[in-house]
Amino acid sequence: QLLLVESGGGLVQPGGSLRLSCAASEFTLDYYAIGWFRQAPGKEREGVSCISSSGGNSVYADSVKGRFTISRDNTKNTVYLQMSSLKPEDTAVYYCAVGRPPYYDCSGSVEAPMGALDAWGQGTLVTVSS
Repeated sequence: QLLLVESGGGLVQPGGSLRLSCAASEFTLDYYAIGWFRQAPGKEREGVSCISSSGGNSVYADSVKGRFTISRDNTKNTVYLQMSSLKPEDTAVYYCAVGRPPYYDCSGSVEAPMGALDAWGQGTLVTVSS
């Protein structure tokens, strides 16, 4: 069973920062590409960022480019999403998900092909509000 647990969400003022974590258990992240997705109230889920299995490639949605940074620490079996200059429109439940190349390898899009992801976390809520 692939288990992912997100943490780090919360309430933050506009312009503030948060760091989300996605910890894997029962398996190693080494061979997986990881993506962060979010779903705002009343909206469809969208891709935010992803990082390749090697860590050598990362992709960002235009809406977060320059403000968010994805990273991975395979020694801790954890992936992070550092979010800065947060805006109210970043308010959403954030999910991490994993998939393996070649079905999912973060090669150019933050969105994952249908059926390419092997596991999802339960989500962590980020609220940006004054």
